[in-house]
Amino acid sequence: MSLGTNADASAYLLYHSIGMYPGKAEEMAAALSAFSAGWGRPDNAQWARALALRQEFIDLWRDLIGAPAGTLTTSENVTTALHSLVGALPEEHLKGRRLLIAGDCFPSMHFLLTGLSARYGFTLDTVPLRPGESWVRDEDVIARWGSDVGLALLTHVTSTSSHRCDLPALVAHGRKIGSLIGVDITQAAGLLPYDVLNPMVDFSISTSLKWLCATPGAGILHVAEPLIRACRPELRGWFSQEDIFSWDLEAFAYANDARRFDNGTPSILACAGSVPALRWHARQDMAQLLAHNRKLAAGIIDTVKGLRLKLVSPEAEAERGGSVMVRLPDRIDPVACVARLAGRGICADHRSQILRLSPGVMTTEAGTERLAEALHAAL
Repeated sequence: MSLGTNADASAYLLYHSIGMYPGKAEEMAAALSAFSAGWGRPDNAQWARALALRQEFIDLWRDLIGAPAGTLTTSENVTTALHSLVGALPEEHLKGRRLLIAGDCFPSMHFLLTGLSARYGFTLDTVPLRPGESWVRDEDVIARWGSDVGLALLTHVTSTSSHRCDLPALVAHGRKIGSLIGVDITQAAGLLPYDVLNPMVDFSISTSLKWLCATPGAGILHVAEPLIRACRPELRGWFSQEDIFSWDLEAFAYANDARRFDNGTPSILACAGSVPALRWHARQDMAQLLAHNRKLAAGIIDTVKGLRLKLVSPEAEAERGGSVMVRLPDRIDPVACVARLAGRGICADHRSQILRLSPGVMTTEAGTERLAEALHAAL
């Protein structure tokens, strides 16, 4: 379903994938047009304008998650951010140790770490889901988290069940153990509160899609100050230096802050396309955004229970992100189901038999009522 300028987004339920906000298309088009005009202007200020946009992107992200100055930089996506971090760590955090991750992590993280384990000498330990359950329990992660875990990568909210981990409890356990702790906040950023200092984590990774409503290619890497100074990123380039214009081939020196995780010329276009969405989000009342989501999600859960479908997201708000995920009966073709919903102006998607429904700022009660009618008809 195409969402044009005047399209009805009342049943847009794809905030777990691509977020929408009022005027998004127009604001993004204006921003990219302005970037094109500036980049194509025959003067000597192109880079100054472009890098100012990138810095605004960084500053908006810093404000969102409470990251101190100099601790956050851009990355194409969460996978490249994680690769940059892992490749920069001192050997004692990885070699001969376990790297702990949950079995309901975003698959890209697992694909990457599986490939890196032999090279960096760590054992990737994946905490499994219990039979018949939809998310990995926090207590199972803690039970598996021993003193030989050099690094634990936590998922704030999962993409398969919308399970929200008990971050304070997990971080407190990791601090007692002495492990490095990283958090993938992709499915929570912009909807659920997150502060890199409370509880204090060692690094955070995310994209700007989903609840932040921005563009692909606009990821971030936050690294806490004590860890920054110990890291020596393998992927490095002229932007990794304190003085990016130092051309002395024998005198490379890392920047003193998160810029050391940069490498070659950074991608500016994704930042330029994302700044309008981040500006919009910064003007919103976070509590109101969450309350709107909670109200509509509660209605969707009531529909699911009324239709006797299996809810694969936690019912308790405190344990759930912004999505409601439902297992369709085996007799229902999920591709056909999503297509039927789209035919009624309802935007959703699926992962195998799991129907994913995420109400956001443009979703309305009328839209979720239309979803209830469409699901009833489909079943």
